[in-house]
Amino acid sequence: MTIPIYQADAFTNKLFGGNPAAICPLTEWLPDETMQKIATENNLAETAFFVPNADGFKLRWFTPEFEIDLCGHATLASAHIIFTELDYKKDTIHFETVKAGVLTVKKDGDKYAMDFPSRPPIGIEIPNGLVEAFGGKAPKAVLRSRDYFLVYDSEDDIVEIAPDFSALSKFDTVGFIVTAKGKHVDFVSRFFAPGAGIPEDPVTGSAHCNLIPYWAEKLGKTKLHAFQLSARKGELWCELKGERVLMSGNVVTYLKGEIFV
Repeated sequence: MTIPIYQADAFTNKLFGGNPAAICPLTEWLPDETMQKIATENNLAETAFFVPNADGFKLRWFTPEFEIDLCGHATLASAHIIFTELDYKKDTIHFETVKAGVLTVKKDGDKYAMDFPSRPPIGIEIPNGLVEAFGGKAPKAVLRSRDYFLVYDSEDDIVEIAPDFSALSKFDTVGFIVTAKGKHVDFVSRFFAPGAGIPEDPVTGSAHCNLIPYWAEKLGKTKLHAFQLSARKGELWCELKGERVLMSGNVVTYLKGEIFV
């Protein structure tokens, strides 16, 4: 049995930037165990699988460790492959997901715009060991949605963070967002998920479901420009629209081939 596979770099207009995702178009679902093994073999932050339905596609995402509830960059990359490789004629794609509802991606000039749920983080007590796991400098605030959300004073603080991944992997969470106001953009961030097999994620759409409502409130504006300051870098154009967030970005195709299962 052969399965088509593509790999694309999301949230960048340059190859080897942004966040790489693997994309596997299917005619019907493979066994969950097989999809997990493919994702583990790919060893990327996420591998996306989709099958067609009456309104568009059903979509699922797998990290090297488990199936995840929401992933932005692999959704953006999936839409790019559908538009560019699968001869999709409409200008908007509807993705049906189990835990995040219906997600849409539409063409936006040379970019793609995703419509995702807003997930505002809520302030919490600082858990024991969290500050130490991020090097000991106390953040301005600690919040949480799905992930822990740490706010720091400056962009330089975000660049300089060197987490203790062993310590982070002991927390009961998918990941950790660190963020600050940007020097040349509205806000910057990084994202770490060692418990999901992803020490640092290059660009994280799901994290921006938290970041956009937070910074929209703090900065008093609904349209925002963001950078994720990983080694590969990523750039997002964002908007808060009520209980939804819009994230736009570029995608570049890296490879296409076949998997033999």
